[in-house]
Amino acid sequence: MERSFYRYLLRFRDGKKDDPFVRLANGVYHDHGFPKASADYDEISRYLEMNGDYVESMTVFDEVWERFLQEA
Repeated sequence: MERSFYRYLLRFRDGKKDDPFVRLANGVYHDHGFPKASADYDEISRYLEMNGDYVESMTVFDEVWERFLQEA
């Protein structure tokens, strides 16, 4: 079974509030429409661009995505 990006991102929840990864993880956690089962970059980035008003910068998403791929 493929691991979802959402499950990976949850490891950053509730850390230091000034950490952009933590802020992204907390925002995604509270976003009930986020594609939780997905591990598809295009699907997730498109979703965040259209619906992720909590995303400070897509660069943060890209950095977390790279970690996700490296640790897969």
